[in-house]
Amino acid sequence: MDQPDNSKPAPGADLRNPFASVPIEITISVGKTRPLIRDLLKMERNAVLPLDRRVSDPVELYVGERLIARGELEEMGGDARGQLAVRLTEVADQQDGTE
Repeated sequence: MDQPDNSKPAPGADLRNPFASVPIEITISVGKTRPLIRDLLKMERNAVLPLDRRVSDPVELYVGERLIARGELEEMGGDARGQLAVRLTEVADQQDGTE
């Protein structure tokens, strides 16, 4: 049985750019917290560390330190059921370095 050809570029990919097929790491920020060290040292298994956001709040996508987009967390369906995903709701304007 033939294996799918995953080497094909994504639709709309710029074939002239040699970096177009280089993978990058995107960090998704779901929230922050600032506990005291003494409180962290007291934590045990199953402890809950509250964040500064709600489940329905947007998440932020970063490449390195640069904010590139915002989105909403979703759960995948089908064979990937239970896996988290992000639906983009806003993409930062990278031309002038602002959001």
